[in-house]
Amino acid sequence: MKAAVFSTHEFDRESLTTANQDYGHQLTFLEPRLDQTTTALGRGFPAVIVFVNDQLDAETLEALKNGGTRLVALRCAGFNNIDLTAAARLGLRVVRAPGYLPHCVAEHVFALLLALVRHIPQAYNRVRENNFSDDGLIGFELHGKTFGIVGAGHIGQAVARIAHGFGCKVVAFDPCVPSPAGAELPITYLPLDELAARADVISLHAPLTPETHHLINADLLARMKPSAMLINTGRGALIDTAALIAALKQERIGGVGLDVYELEEHVFYRDLSDKVLTDDVLALLLNFRNVLVTGHMGFLTHEALAAIAMATLENLAAFDRGQPLVDEIKCLSTGTGR
Repeated sequence: MKAAVFSTHEFDRESLTTANQDYGHQLTFLEPRLDQTTTALGRGFPAVIVFVNDQLDAETLEALKNGGTRLVALRCAGFNNIDLTAAARLGLRVVRAPGYLPHCVAEHVFALLLALVRHIPQAYNRVRENNFSDDGLIGFELHGKTFGIVGAGHIGQAVARIAHGFGCKVVAFDPCVPSPAGAELPITYLPLDELAARADVISLHAPLTPETHHLINADLLARMKPSAMLINTGRGALIDTAALIAALKQERIGGVGLDVYELEEHVFYRDLSDKVLTDDVLALLLNFRNVLVTGHMGFLTHEALAAIAMATLENLAAFDRGQPLVDEIKCLSTGTGR
């Protein structure tokens, strides 16, 4: 099946090309991200394969439809960047790759967290300059701390298992009934405001929906312990960034680890090392000593990339054969990063 792959990087080309040896699809790799200005690149392709920061609003989808596209395949789990109602109206089928390994994101949570609580970036930079002083680098142990999880889906459950391994007491907020897999884990489910008040660490794994947009706002930040660590590997807009910056300025939060950012589509996955960073909000975040930002790379492992590529290409094959699409997203669903 012919497919245009938008927002591609070297790791996308490698993983998709390797997986495609078992499928034989005709893949055309495109570096630009998909939005209203680049839809012409998808003309003539029955399928387009897109990523987290491609913007598939109604106008973009209509242009794709007019160009011959019949299938939109997301090579990610979340789908908050696509207008599902418009896709259904236009008769476009939409699939995603929900089953890639949750461990990659869960482990990245602790990479960010441990780097923050043990001041690894500062220690690394000191040693590189032959400064072996440990002054000002006192951290804290995770053992015995209360670990809060917002969104107890597959990734949240994987995070809970690791947190238990560190000896943490795990609490969680999730309006959905906990999955059967979580029954074996000693997790205490709490209202969100109570979780915020009790947790020493809060890790976000909720879907991005209209209801969860800016779920972490000024009111919730004010309820958190001033020593609490906030980790977001879900979606950037779960956090009200302006409120977060205000809390950081007032030293009302211990530390922040972000793998996602509210306005990341204009910055992440691009090499801007020879340019001035024009995003003033991100520049301010990067200026805080207790903030650690990575460029949406929680999924970036060999294992996860292979699983994403295999799921994406299997979705294309099923569509081409007229078989049921097990990973299809219906318009009544809500976007998820779980």
